[in-house]
Amino acid sequence: QLQLVESGGGLVQPGGSLRLSCTASGFTLEYYAIGWFRQAPGKEREGVSCFSSTVSSDSSTTYADSVRGRFTISRDNAKNTVYLQMNSLQPDDTAVYYCAARSYYCSKHEIEYDYWGQGTQVTVSS
Repeated sequence: QLQLVESGGGLVQPGGSLRLSCTASGFTLEYYAIGWFRQAPGKEREGVSCFSSTVSSDSSTTYADSVRGRFTISRDNAKNTVYLQMNSLQPDDTAVYYCAARSYYCSKHEIEYDYWGQGTQVTVSS
């Protein structure tokens, strides 16, 4: 069964850090682009970051303007895991964070992602 599982969410103070993990089972992540999305209460789901397949010679990463310089996406193919390191967290970062996978290349359109995790809650509050 193809699955993605997120972990690492929690409650942090403004300025704090968290590292989210997205681990795949049933398929090999190196052939997939992995995107992170988030959804806050009453708001639409938005793209946060993406890491394209590492079998491509032009593998790349992307970030939303709101998180660029604070968040870093990385991959550990040996562990079939993608990470999202989140630093300098702000209250506006509070949301449920999801990882998603599609073949090879990143997309800004969530409908184009084939596999989704269950989400992990991130709360930033003093």
